[in-house]
Amino acid sequence: MQRLHSYWRIPYIEIPQGEKKGNPFLEIPNQDPKKVHLLWKGKFCYIVMNKFPYNCGHLLVIPLRQVADIEDLTSEERVEFFDAIIKAKQILKNAMNPDAFNVGFNLGAKAGAGIPEHLHCHVVPRWDGDTNFMPVISDTRVLPQAMDALWEKLVKFA
Repeated sequence: MQRLHSYWRIPYIEIPQGEKKGNPFLEIPNQDPKKVHLLWKGKFCYIVMNKFPYNCGHLLVIPLRQVADIEDLTSEERVEFFDAIIKAKQILKNAMNPDAFNVGFNLGAKAGAGIPEHLHCHVVPRWDGDTNFMPVISDTRVLPQAMDALWEKLVKFA
């Protein structure tokens, strides 16, 4: 039997249900970019690799200011935020050449938002045949590249 190691998931798995540790989205832009996998920071928002990705290259676009919904953004924030979504897609396209993308929001806890008080947009690259049996039978995702190595590749295009 072969072994599949997804060592980066254990911190997420070990967090007790319902326990909150503040808002990491407020802390990320003030830390070492390489340590937190921050790819780009603008005046109103930033692009970071998702710490618990659905797929290899899963990025988040996040406003610097904590707002819960897209309607809470100022007009200036909205323009940069949506431009950053396009920038995230371009970074992935140039670095990884995916076949398609999932781009979306989970607005509110009941919609699946892990941090519902802070708006964020998911930009997820997809390839033909990238879905395998793992998500279907065990709610597990297989990522073919380490986060640090992927950050090194993506940041060149940020």
